[in-house]
Amino acid sequence: MWLSAIKLAISAGGKIYANKQRSKVAMSEAQLLHAEKQSRGEEAYQGKLLESRQNDYKDEVVLFILTLPILVLAYGVFSNDVEAMNKINLFFEHFQNLPKWFTNLWVLVVASIFGIKGTQIFRNGNGKQK
Repeated sequence: MWLSAIKLAISAGGKIYANKQRSKVAMSEAQLLHAEKQSRGEEAYQGKLLESRQNDYKDEVVLFILTLPILVLAYGVFSNDVEAMNKINLFFEHFQNLPKWFTNLWVLVVASIFGIKGTQIFRNGNGKQK
């Protein structure tokens, strides 16, 4: 019994090692193929695409928009301005009553900007985690 378990473990270990070696070879070949395409000019567009994204400010704009309500709320709390706090409370009451489709759409747009698959967020239908 122990002998067959040891043989099975050695066999599995050998297969795992062989698969890792094949994976390394495949990755090396993929890198070589990518370098060859770049040298022929076939991959130049991707480089230009990455350069254009570096000058894109949409991430910062979305981050600012998402941070703005927090800053306004902090102002209302720390300013001791009762009228401002009443308006902020009214805003958040209305914000809470936004339709579910709108808030889902907003989350999906923000997720796509940051490169997150938004459909994964709502896979349960209501946006609730399992």
